[in-house]
Amino acid sequence: MDSPARASLDRSPLPFAEFVALIAAIMALTALGIDSMLPALPAIGEALGVTEDNRRQFVITAFLLGFSLAQLVHGPLADRFGRKPVLVIAIALYVVTNIVAAFSASFTLLLIARFVSGMAVAAGRVVTIALVRDCFSGRAMARVMSMAFIVFMAAPVIAPAFGQFVLLFAPWRWIFGGIAIVASLVLTWFVVRMPETLAPADRIPLSIGRLAGSARIVLSDRCSVGYTLTAACVSGALFGFVGSVQQIVFDTFGRPELLVIVFASVAGLMAASSFLNSRIVMRFGMRVISHGALLAMIGFALIHLGIEAMGWETLGSFIVMQALTMGCFGLANTNFSAMAMDRMGQVAGVASSMQGFVSSLGGAVLGAVIGQSFDGTTVPLTLGFVLCGGVGLGIVLVTERGRLFRPQQA
Repeated sequence: MDSPARASLDRSPLPFAEFVALIAAIMALTALGIDSMLPALPAIGEALGVTEDNRRQFVITAFLLGFSLAQLVHGPLADRFGRKPVLVIAIALYVVTNIVAAFSASFTLLLIARFVSGMAVAAGRVVTIALVRDCFSGRAMARVMSMAFIVFMAAPVIAPAFGQFVLLFAPWRWIFGGIAIVASLVLTWFVVRMPETLAPADRIPLSIGRLAGSARIVLSDRCSVGYTLTAACVSGALFGFVGSVQQIVFDTFGRPELLVIVFASVAGLMAASSFLNSRIVMRFGMRVISHGALLAMIGFALIHLGIEAMGWETLGSFIVMQALTMGCFGLANTNFSAMAMDRMGQVAGVASSMQGFVSSLGGAVLGAVIGQSFDGTTVPLTLGFVLCGGVGLGIVLVTERGRLFRPQQA
């Protein structure tokens, strides 16, 4: 059972709007580190001698792999030392690694810096979820995460434009410098305003026995395992889009000047769907919304695949169908994460680490497979959405014992 210190839930340690905005800003550092690179990938490849176009995707993949692996570390550290010191050190390291990336003289050094940068910013995913879980639970937690995700989704909308803007006036290296500046500002805000949310009585010593016990709790819970694996599947489709979209817009459709607009259109509907989720989740519940959204995501991807098979694909159809598909992702994924965490209050840090590791690493690997399958058409990406969504639906059916939409686990 949760300790008395955890009994007082659904209370924000800051004014609610500032709490949500700060959580979202920390989370957005990850998106900024990924999406602002997209317009610069050709320039990076040319400057560092990368001749094969698909290899440029490794700038994204290296970041995602570091982001995935480090999540196993941040959670236990946050449970032992508190949320604040772990986040402070991690964001500071994120600043340093982006500076290293800015001065990289080889593609190998750049990938190493990107990998470590992903490891550092992973704390922004793990520790913020544990921090929110310290303060909220159940549908209230899903609402907070959805509202944070709205602000967070501004980063994918703005980040490619930020990268493109930098390229108009300066070399691609300044994109990394800009990320370092933004991260420094967020770090200052966090240090000054956010108190520690983990009570001393709830801190868990670092020991193999305790970590194993916490891991057992995470791995023995049906919803924790099932919805983490489902999140990994749908994240794979998302990362496949991120890895492929630059080449699709540049090479498939020959409209590089529209990359920012294409990305913003898709990410904008994701943000809108997250806002919708924050307004309706308290009424309808996480399962009804996420299960319906997953089915709709598969349906839109199948329609898109049909459009491609008939030879009707245009840039316009690509934008519309991807936006609809990603809108469903925005409704589903936040709820999947909240349901996976809902019963993990007593081991929130370890649970967030393990779940984040599985969902992010699984998503990164699946996304890399989809991205490396790029063949000059949009078919590999759309097929990836169909397959990832279908496997995710199968996992949900197993998790819920064959029943969808019920308000709570039986």
